[in-house]
Amino acid sequence: MKRLSQAAASVVAAMAAALAPLSAARAQGEQQQQAAAPPAAVVPAPASTLPLKLDPRPTSAAISAADLMTRLYIFADDSMQGREIGTPGSARGTDYLAREARRIGLVPAGENGSYFQTLPYKTRELDPASTVTVGGAPLAFGTDWVSSGAAAIDRTDLPVVFGGTLGDSASLIAPAQAAGKLVVLRVQPGRSSFRALRGAARAVPTAAAVALVGLDQGMALFRRPSSFVDDPGARARTGSVPVVALSTAAAAKLFAAPAAQLTTGTAGSAAVSLKLVPKVTPIPFPSRNVVAVLPGSDPKLRGQYVALGAHNDHVGMSNRPVDHDSIRIYNHVVRPGGAEDSQKRATAEQQAQINQELAAWRAAHPGTARPDSIYNGADDDGSGSVSLLEIAEHLASLGVKPKRSILFVWHVGEEGGMLGSSFFTGHPTVPRDSIVAQLNLDMVGRGAASDVTGLDKEGRVLRGGPNYLQLVGSRRLSNELGDLIERANAEGRRGFTFDYAMDANAHPMNIYCRSDHQEYARYGIPITFFTTGGHSDYHQVTDEPQYIDYDHMARVAVLVDEVAVRVANLDHRIALSQPKPDAAARCQQ
Repeated sequence: MKRLSQAAASVVAAMAAALAPLSAARAQGEQQQQAAAPPAAVVPAPASTLPLKLDPRPTSAAISAADLMTRLYIFADDSMQGREIGTPGSARGTDYLAREARRIGLVPAGENGSYFQTLPYKTRELDPASTVTVGGAPLAFGTDWVSSGAAAIDRTDLPVVFGGTLGDSASLIAPAQAAGKLVVLRVQPGRSSFRALRGAARAVPTAAAVALVGLDQGMALFRRPSSFVDDPGARARTGSVPVVALSTAAAAKLFAAPAAQLTTGTAGSAAVSLKLVPKVTPIPFPSRNVVAVLPGSDPKLRGQYVALGAHNDHVGMSNRPVDHDSIRIYNHVVRPGGAEDSQKRATAEQQAQINQELAAWRAAHPGTARPDSIYNGADDDGSGSVSLLEIAEHLASLGVKPKRSILFVWHVGEEGGMLGSSFFTGHPTVPRDSIVAQLNLDMVGRGAASDVTGLDKEGRVLRGGPNYLQLVGSRRLSNELGDLIERANAEGRRGFTFDYAMDANAHPMNIYCRSDHQEYARYGIPITFFTTGGHSDYHQVTDEPQYIDYDHMARVAVLVDEVAVRVANLDHRIALSQPKPDAAARCQQ
């Protein structure tokens, strides 16, 4: 599931460390300040009895836990290196999916008769010709200022204005005041993620450029090249306001008053000239959607498609290995939402519990400690990706195929902002209007009672269980699709208890807008997002195949298989119960 944009979790961790260095004494003080009890008691995580590695076995036509296990141990293996978009691991992962699609007998539906749709994925960094001057005096790149080069600008004598604090909407400058100016935003240490910093331009879209102040210890990281899909539609949706980071000393040259005394709307005392020249380079490893079709059996309906989707990427590797067992126990106790809870620190009581559990684990498993730096993405979204393969193999084995065609799309780059699904729906390899529905599987391998699967709109903890499954978006465009899924569960005796809490309007976690289904919904295609929800291994190196509930995952795959067949065999298209949304509008839950 999408969390980061244009940076792996390792970069976020490094940026956080650079922005908010803590001494041991300060860390201890924060632990004492954060001693509030968690919203619900920690349910002990079940001990995994599955192996770290598994020899692959042949798969069969039936959807089974054994087949899913074989596939996921391959797809989320360390050799895939976390499958980050634009890396060799991503290429290996998509090669595996395409080989399986061919073996199963799916028809290639990518580009040029292949199973692949390759995104024009590139990096952008600053050309040495770029300059920043204040009052006619040049600033030194690398020490006074840096930028990732995400957008070009060549402006002289830009007026400067202080725009408030990034992340504090109440303090931000009004759009009319910011228009055409260099807007300086203060960054509070430790309060903004790397994604928020890179996307700071969205806070003041009318500005000519944005300068961030307060990143002195993170300047080197902020100058890292940015990656993007070189597609005009994608650029139009993400914005093009240039962003630079200024050192505290350089920012002091812009205003007559000290930075601490600045209030929103304070005008600068010196004009600034910006010349940012981006240098664009194609990423050498292919960034690919995998696209395949199971043709329908009805000559009149096979030109319509029920789309099944999952994302094939994850967030790669870290250059800062951690002890696998320590971090897993720590996160389960302190950060039940995994990366969603990255700001939480252990209280003294929690740390004592962690120490006790780790000592017990070490005693029961001597000699098994290992450093870990690979974000395997077994649940996110290896679980969805291999479930699609399992569904495909089952449907391909049927004597009578569904009436409509089934379109399988394994999207790349979801973790960077739904890049692959945005590109596919913007450049579909089948007519977009022929897609009657899209069923998205993202994180369908967990959902135990020990997992905090999310929070409801009021902040109450949600937990999984033996029959747990979250549905998001199933009635946002089509009541008929939501009703059909409920009937499939009841009539097929699948036994799931659906949790709709994360689908609430204006839910602060915004899950409806955070996975690939949203790129279909914005074109008015009815969707449903199937997920077993969050957990403490989310976006962690501990998201590995050994912690997946394969029996539960197989049940989810069987349900989705049945829903897809029911939609494909309807004598009419799934009916919309809401007007088609504006495809260019920003998603709102």
